Amino acid sequence: MIAPSSPTVRRRRLAAELRGIRESKGKSGDTVAAALRWSPSKISRYERARTGLRPREVERLLDYYQITGPRRELLLALAEDAAQKGWWEEFADSLSEDYQQFIGLEHEATAIAVWHVDVVPGLLQTEAYARYIISSYSRIEPIPPGMIGRLVRVRMQRQQVLDRDGLQLTVVLDESVLKRRIGDESVMYEQLHHLAQLADRPNMTLQVLPLDAQHTVFGESFVIFGFGPDSDAMLQDVVSTEQLRSGFTLEGERETYLHRIAFQMLSGASLDPPASKDLVLKTAESHWSGAQHGT
Repeated sequence: MIAPSSPTVRRRRLAAELRGIRESKGKSGDTVAAALRWSPSKISRYERARTGLRPREVERLLDYYQITGPRRELLLALAEDAAQKGWWEEFADSLSEDYQQFIGLEHEATAIAVWHVDVVPGLLQTEAYARYIISSYSRIEPIPPGMIGRLVRVRMQRQQVLDRDGLQLTVVLDESVLKRRIGDESVMYEQLHHLAQLADRPNMTLQVLPLDAQHTVFGESFVIFGFGPDSDAMLQDVVSTEQLRSGFTLEGERETYLHRIAFQMLSGASLDPPASKDLVLKTAESHWSGAQHGT
């Protein structure tokens, strides 16, 4: 059973609350750091949720800011939640800081919109497809076989979010993804049939952007995480653009808005879900069925 909250998301919420309090008090980060005998970089890192704060440190901050009553209780409860560890932190030695943050956001998002132009997104990959992609990283940077296995396990475990109540996943794939060879024909055939099966899930919308479609939006793959309100706080939507291997850049509000517009345009130019599923299955048969028929 997946935990109902992500420490990554809690840290971001706590960071936003504490940053807002500091700004409302008219204090600079340097001033707060000096008063608490912390380094200025510590203030900067926790306010950007790059590192977490222990509950005791949050207490010191709230004492300094003179925050009392229900708001103090809420923030301390949030700090306790943020101090918990996500399952992915067990793999911290194998995962970059940005990738861990990405998984944490993915873990609690209520809506995920994905545009992929090169490969099938990780949440929809078969194990064989994922293993081939992750193994190919070693052509650029040597990776021990054991780490490849751990990275594959992480990718497979991430897919548990597909079964989480309340998640809505919308995916737009460029048609080239269906025709780009990853592994051998059997890997591609299995992957495309897996995609078609996932397309039937009630919480998923899959669309394919045909190669001959007229559209004006080009560029890198990206993911938009949406978060609904809860009893603690509201987290703004976040956009993540995927770089080589596991590097991710988390963008701000304006960039997220622009990516949402781009995603709407891509979705509007794509085939509808039934036609998209049909194209996925037709491509599996026309391009990758040789191994199935022994040819």
